Amino acid sequence: MPKLCPKVILEGTRLTQKTEIAFALNEHPRVVGPRKYRYHSPLISAEWCAFTNVPWGRGLINFAPQEEALAMETYRTWARLFELQRYYSWIVDRFHISTQAHQFRAHGKRYDFRWLEDRLRPLGFRLVFCTRSAESFEAARIERLKVSGNPSQYDVLSTFVKEQEVLRELVAASTLPTLEIDISDSDVAGAADRIADWLEATGGLYISE
Repeated sequence: MPKLCPKVILEGTRLTQKTEIAFALNEHPRVVGPRKYRYHSPLISAEWCAFTNVPWGRGLINFAPQEEALAMETYRTWARLFELQRYYSWIVDRFHISTQAHQFRAHGKRYDFRWLEDRLRPLGFRLVFCTRSAESFEAARIERLKVSGNPSQYDVLSTFVKEQEVLRELVAASTLPTLEIDISDSDVAGAADRIADWLEATGGLYISE
């Protein structure tokens, strides 16, 4: 059978269970194949706070204006790494769409990532936009507070509702094949199944030469 090497970028505001879905996809038998034992497939995130030596610091999404060159070099590095390892699966938990949304809302600056998508598209990258209804955020917040090490970030839920609409506009402008997943029911396994269905139907599980 052809080699499975799907490439999925999960985008969405907080509390849309992107990370849970990412892990589910990374172990889904129809996405990465059946596994007799657990191993570490690539699962990466632009949300890593890798630019500062403090917990919940700055990174590829929330970089400061003076860190713009660092952020763009990081994106170019990721793009090159994907190109060099094109025949492998990559699950990305937040990436350039989140950067665009944060930088516009925090600094009023619009970043054009067409150059990045022009490099990702030939590799077979697809975009999944995870959303939830406005009224479902409170229940999601209650569940997240049971495990969060930084609970104050969930104090103002209206922030996430507003960000979701900014993300929606950016996703609509993306040139990558896109699927929107409503996670209002918090059914992670169901969401992973729907994504697997979409990947199968659109040829997203394999890469063409």
